[in-house]
Amino acid sequence: MTQARDYDREGGQFGDRRYNYDFDAITRRYMMRAFAPFLPQGRALELGCYLGESTEWLTGLYRDLTVVEAAPSLIEAARQRVGDSPRFICSTFETLEMEETFDAIFLINTLEHLDDPVLVLRRIRRWLTPAGRLFLLVPNANAPSRQIAVKMGLITHNSAVTPAEAANGHRNTFSFDTLERATRDAALSTLHRGGLIFKALANYQFDAALAAGIISDAYIEGCYQLGNQYPELTASIYLICERTEG
Repeated sequence: MTQARDYDREGGQFGDRRYNYDFDAITRRYMMRAFAPFLPQGRALELGCYLGESTEWLTGLYRDLTVVEAAPSLIEAARQRVGDSPRFICSTFETLEMEETFDAIFLINTLEHLDDPVLVLRRIRRWLTPAGRLFLLVPNANAPSRQIAVKMGLITHNSAVTPAEAANGHRNTFSFDTLERATRDAALSTLHRGGLIFKALANYQFDAALAAGIISDAYIEGCYQLGNQYPELTASIYLICERTEG
């Protein structure tokens, strides 16, 4: 029997996640840049909003935006950030009953939190219009910083879920092969795949180096460009998916 989850607790005490640093905001900025050429017009659905950072971006793009989040405290935090223009629904994805369909669905840094990713991806497929697109972003198990941590003995293997990650609700750590296996099992096909920011440093090391002036915005831009060349060695990986017909 699956243990009941406390989504408010997993929400991370409003920004106090031990691995949620300024580097996450940098990654989000590059995510917006990478997704922009593929964004369809129409209705949008965001699944999981955390504190509303991505919600704020989506509110500027979609007049018709629905946001689903399981933690009431996070809905309140996102609403304070973006106002009442999106429609907020407090529900788990597994129990959400919705007949509507959407042209764009966003699952940003959320799939790794799910107990049964394929089950949720199959439900998402039903919520896509025939030409709709799913924008899926997760932390990368094969980021060089993570591989270095394995060599140092800090974690056991690339896709391990660390105690800090588990405490904040992570259930999986994906690489391209396991992420695409999950989407294929959900009858979703990959239109485009990529990675964001070549990552040899841990988040807190990036932040410290930026604060000390050791690295610059130009260096981060170079890491983004290099990540386009070597997406399997980036901080985050993403898929843009469509429904597989048949």
